Amino acid sequence: MTKRKSISKKTRFEIFKRDGFICQYCGATPPTVILHVDHIIAVASGGGNEDDNLVTSCDVCNLGKGARDLKQAPASLSSRAADVAEREEQLLGFTKIMLAKRERLERESWDVADIFMGHFSVEGMRKDWFNSIKRFIESLGVVEVLDAMDCAVSRKPYSEYTAFRYFCGICWNKTREREQ
Repeated sequence: MTKRKSISKKTRFEIFKRDGFICQYCGATPPTVILHVDHIIAVASGGGNEDDNLVTSCDVCNLGKGARDLKQAPASLSSRAADVAEREEQLLGFTKIMLAKRERLERESWDVADIFMGHFSVEGMRKDWFNSIKRFIESLGVVEVLDAMDCAVSRKPYSEYTAFRYFCGICWNKTREREQ
């Protein structure tokens, strides 16, 4: 029988980190379980403390397995790693697309706001009004919203408040027309 060598705290942590702090047998995670480092090839069968012979296990799975050999890492270990890598890649792609959309909406919203600010010779735009412009661009598209702002400032040229309300009315009417 092989003599058991203790596993250092650093090694335990690295194994837990590699496996995402998830039991590789049942998927349990702290704080509902206590994690152990399990030997894939049991120490009693000659297994050592090499990283590729160690796997994260919850206390129930580890103690239930005992000294039985698995001969290899659970199939789920490599497939989970591949799944995590795929999810990360998808998340990065999604984040990139959403950030690009956000930047486009911001840029297009300023194009619409510039018409309003230029007409009334003001330096800024109320945040709630700017956010309304963004929402209208999301639902109608920038061309229709630009046209609505052009119409609003030409028909209600003397009052910022009235012009912006008229702009919103145009956009809401267009939104309702699209929904029908």
